[in-house]
Amino acid sequence: MIAIVDYGVGNLFSLSSSLRALGVESEVTRSAQRLRAAERIILPGVGAFGDAKQKLDDTGLVPVLREEAEHKPLLGICLGMQLLFDRGFEYGEHTGLGLIPGEVADLRGDLTDQTLKVPHMGWNSLQILRDDPLFRYFRNGEYVYYVHSFYARNCAASTLGTSQYGSVSVTGAVRRGNVWGTQFHPEKSGDAGLRLLKAFSEL
Repeated sequence: MIAIVDYGVGNLFSLSSSLRALGVESEVTRSAQRLRAAERIILPGVGAFGDAKQKLDDTGLVPVLREEAEHKPLLGICLGMQLLFDRGFEYGEHTGLGLIPGEVADLRGDLTDQTLKVPHMGWNSLQILRDDPLFRYFRNGEYVYYVHSFYARNCAASTLGTSQYGSVSVTGAVRRGNVWGTQFHPEKSGDAGLRLLKAFSEL
């Protein structure tokens, strides 16, 4: 069973519907007991880094997530991926979960072409940098769906795949130990995204 963390900022319906379409059992929960009982955990997220981290703190689940990530697969999606890092700089500096070394910065600050729209929204090709079980059913260069204004950087050692947006190599997928993250939304990325979720469900 996959536990989907409910802390008030995730696109829970699309994600649970995608897993259901794959025949994968999932449960939306904010129960520490259910997170501990799950075989895998997904941390979704939309919105601003600081607000989301505060809401996650308020659930009391942060210590549980850190403990469970030591021995079972955890996947952060979009803002959920960003929260895995040490800190984020959206409306000030905020502390993340510290599960993956790196930081989350404003895409606008690193784009040399200021005519490009931010948020980076829409389909983009994911270039796989290193082989990983998460990509078991995923082909290099497939298109995935992004919606974000901030991105992870200074995390090359953990980066699995990137997508180019103007001058910026956007960190698209990461891994450290049992912790994975995707900046794009697998649940909105059509068949390619479903295949990635299938691979996660088999980790």
